[in-house]
Amino acid sequence: MYKTLEEHIRKQVAPAALRAEFRQHEFEAMRPFCLLIFCVSIVIWLVFDLIISYLGGQGFTWLSGVFIAALCSLTVVLAFTRRSHHFDVLNLLFIAVITLGMRLLIDGIPIELRPVWLVLGVSSVLYCVSVAPVRRWSFFCAMAITWVMLNPFLHTHIDALELEGAMLLSYALFLSGLVTYSYLRMRLAKLHNYYLSKVLLEQAYVDALTEIPNRRSFMAKAERQLRHAAAGQYLAMIDIDNFKKVNDRFGHDIGDEVLKRVAGHIKACIVGHEFARLGGEEFAIFFDGLDQAAAEQQVSTLCQRVRDDLAQHPVTISIGLAKVARDDSLSLALVHADQALYAAKHQGKDRFVLWAEGMGG
Repeated sequence: MYKTLEEHIRKQVAPAALRAEFRQHEFEAMRPFCLLIFCVSIVIWLVFDLIISYLGGQGFTWLSGVFIAALCSLTVVLAFTRRSHHFDVLNLLFIAVITLGMRLLIDGIPIELRPVWLVLGVSSVLYCVSVAPVRRWSFFCAMAITWVMLNPFLHTHIDALELEGAMLLSYALFLSGLVTYSYLRMRLAKLHNYYLSKVLLEQAYVDALTEIPNRRSFMAKAERQLRHAAAGQYLAMIDIDNFKKVNDRFGHDIGDEVLKRVAGHIKACIVGHEFARLGGEEFAIFFDGLDQAAAEQQVSTLCQRVRDDLAQHPVTISIGLAKVARDDSLSLALVHADQALYAAKHQGKDRFVLWAEGMGG
């Protein structure tokens, strides 16, 4: 089942909205790693600057201070960055500054050592960019900036037409191709995994027929809200009246249409509260932050909405409404709502009943 679903997803073209959601999710997950890369890059650059400044006899100039200030400022900005598209630009600025700084440092060492260190610098920067959560345009811009700033043929003794230059050029092409391929394949694999995770989560927490949350989703969310112990919590249990007769008389296809229609009414009518299909013809709603009058108005409106639906196979619903006390568990609240629903059924259906002490006794 998993392999079949995975193969199906890999053949799909992810919609633009999903890609944007994936980019934001990846950036949020990798922001601490990006901060680490920025900080480590600054430390390494500073160590090399100090080595060249003192062992190389060049001195620690005001320009070094400017680069450190710029790199640290960009790192601080990253700490407050929350949008992936902002990071695309911020990352390019950081790469432009640090590669320029690397260029100035490497130009300060003996000319015969420069090509090796320039290529090492390119390799390090491109690897970091390939694993960072950046979009393709940002990745290719970063690659172009890196090669322009750390061009191993600039201010060196290497000629591209000679043996050493031809070998270096071949390695540069190989490195660029390898990093690009790794970046694109890794991004695609991450996107597919994210897409697959969403599909599996939807299958686990969304009812396939009605496309509203299922029992598992409702229980998890209601439990979380119940722990907050906020005032004005009510639980409603909903049952479609005479649903078995609809199924027996018209068939399960019509029954499914009725379920979807009632779910649609719940989704349209109940805004800002948790709701779900618990199974069969039963639905549930968890109201939070309402007083009794408001909760009763909500379920009364829902009853009226279903009643007024003049579809081909009209139905009505019965609702049991129970106030959730501060110390009540979700299981106890469900029992109370179910008892109120039972009372609504026995009082003639097509109505709601508020739970009271003594019901179900």
